Amino acid sequence: MIYVLLLLLVTAVWGWTFVLVKDAISQYPTLPFLAIRFAIAALVMVAVARRLPSRRVILVGIPIGLALTAGYLLQTVGLQSTSPGNAGLLTGLFVIVTPLLDGLLGARIPRRTFAAAIVALLGITLLTGSGFSLPTPGDLLVIGCAIAFALHIVLLGRWAPGLPPAPLALVQMLVAGVLFSAGSVQSFSRPTPGVWFALVVTGVLASAVGFLIQTWAQTKISASRTALILATEPAWALLAAVVLAGQRLNVVQGAGAGLVLLAIIGHEVLAARRR
Repeated sequence: MIYVLLLLLVTAVWGWTFVLVKDAISQYPTLPFLAIRFAIAALVMVAVARRLPSRRVILVGIPIGLALTAGYLLQTVGLQSTSPGNAGLLTGLFVIVTPLLDGLLGARIPRRTFAAAIVALLGITLLTGSGFSLPTPGDLLVIGCAIAFALHIVLLGRWAPGLPPAPLALVQMLVAGVLFSAGSVQSFSRPTPGVWFALVVTGVLASAVGFLIQTWAQTKISASRTALILATEPAWALLAAVVLAGQRLNVVQGAGAGLVLLAIIGHEVLAARRR
């Protein structure tokens, strides 16, 4: 149960950093921000891992890192031409995509997981207060982001068990850092103190610590359960927006947050009773 609680803590950190990142990238170019963020995360993971990754960890970590990098890139670029509400809803589609991908790869998905995923998706829909319309190019990019994040979760669920979490997380951070740096060589400039604060928080807590915990947790629990737990991120993001940015929470959004939490807690209770 400790890994479930730690994953919930990670989603709370990720939710809080939405406010930080939104403010930071309004003052600093997006790709260099991501490059420095993951460079910081990689340096932290070098200190944590204290050893070079094995050949197998590198071979496994590269495709997992590519999926992670694609998710962040598609989400960030997509946000430039779609609303935050649509982006939140469409990113939340990873809750549904993850068990579908896992099932296509041969995993047996319990019916309670499918039911909880549908409830969580409904909650995310209400939480963002967004409706469906004809997709914009940004919407399509964020849908791609949801698929990339789902693939990241599935690959971790398949390959992380039996591997040391810290070196595997290190490889993921290195892949993202190298690729984002290669794409933003000509855009680097000196960050302001406020941007540095966001970089350190997202690099250390949201990236290094966050993905280390996720990598470790996925040596213990399935990809579908992980996706359900991570579905609490929109609720935490909205709470952070209410507390830190003054956003108002209406009744519909409150009901959506409740449904997401109900899906997670209900699934975990049923899983524990079955065990």
